[in-house]
Amino acid sequence: MDEKKTAWERLQLVHTKGRPTIRDYIPLIFSEFYEMHGDRLYGDDKAIIGGVAVLDGIPVTVIAQVKGRDINENKNCNFAMPHPEGYRKALRLAKQAEKFHRPVICFIDTPGAFCGIAAEERGQGEAIAKNIAEFMTLRTPVISVVLGEGGSGGALALGVCDELAMLENAQYSVVSPRGFASILWKDASREQEACNIMKITAEDMLRLGVAETVIKEPLGGAHNDLDKISENIKEYLSLKIREKLQKDIDELLKERYTKFRKIGEFTNLSDFE
Repeated sequence: MDEKKTAWERLQLVHTKGRPTIRDYIPLIFSEFYEMHGDRLYGDDKAIIGGVAVLDGIPVTVIAQVKGRDINENKNCNFAMPHPEGYRKALRLAKQAEKFHRPVICFIDTPGAFCGIAAEERGQGEAIAKNIAEFMTLRTPVISVVLGEGGSGGALALGVCDELAMLENAQYSVVSPRGFASILWKDASREQEACNIMKITAEDMLRLGVAETVIKEPLGGAHNDLDKISENIKEYLSLKIREKLQKDIDELLKERYTKFRKIGEFTNLSDFE
């Protein structure tokens, strides 16, 4: 891992035109993929793609946030910002996977959930919260991989898992650097400064116990060698899926709960009383 790169430099790599998206990865990681649509309540959100796939002979359910490779694709997938129906589709597919004992693989790549009025009217907050709660007790293995941006609750809705991996230049944060600068300093132009102090890189997440694995990218970023980065992701997923399938499901759920209970540091307010 190139630890000399700043968080800001890594963010520029994540935003590089031509960086692979989930639509590039799926045919190289999975031998088969059958896409499924809709949340059975409102509609089909193109910001999240999901379906049944085969990973090294093992049937799995894939749920992924979709980034576009050009402006037209980004418009079509709402710039990877899901609506409530996207998260409800994800949960529907996760519950189906649980029923048929298929592991769930989530790919995270979003600046955050869509915050428009229509999304709020259709229950954006409730949809995200329900995903977090339901994924915590999902009785099948769940592995999540952050491909690029992991923004706020929009990412966490697919980030409750048994193990979280991040690509080397990926980032995972409670808010974007621009949003951080706007809130803290009332000055969005200080986003580069904010990015470099937020502790949002893959190495930061590994050290803080949020992520368990950093997947190495080709020199210069994932866009420089799609085959190699796909091979790295596939190798990681194949190993972890087999490992998690061997565990007793109750033990797996206990470890998942413990993983999230241990994340973060805090000070007891009673210390100041």
